Amino acid sequence: MHPVPEAPSRRWNFLTNHAHVLVSVAQDPGIRLRDIATAVGITERAAHRILSELVEGGYVVREREGRRNRYQVKPELPLRHPLVQGREVGDLLEVLLGSAQSAT
Repeated sequence: MHPVPEAPSRRWNFLTNHAHVLVSVAQDPGIRLRDIATAVGITERAAHRILSELVEGGYVVREREGRRNRYQVKPELPLRHPLVQGREVGDLLEVLLGSAQSAT
C-alpha cells in the first residue's frame, strides 16, 4: 500500500476530486474508502459518491473480494472534457503516475 499523503490545503488545485480519486484507485486497487477520503482531503461520503460516479460511468470497475472492494481503472476510456477530446484516462494516469501505473 502506498503512503497516504497529508490532506491537501483548501486552496485551489489543478485536478478535480474525481481525478484525485481515480489516481488513488490506480495507485492502489485495494484501497479503502476512508484512505481515499484522507488522501484526497474529502469526506468518506464524498469519496463514496465520486467513486460511485466513476463506477457508473464505466471508468472504474468495482469487484467484491471477501469483505473488501477491489477496483480496476479502465485506461482506454476517453476523458470527458472537450479540451482533451481524443485523449484517454490512461494518458492522464501515465502523466501523473508513470507508465507502470497507467495500466492498472
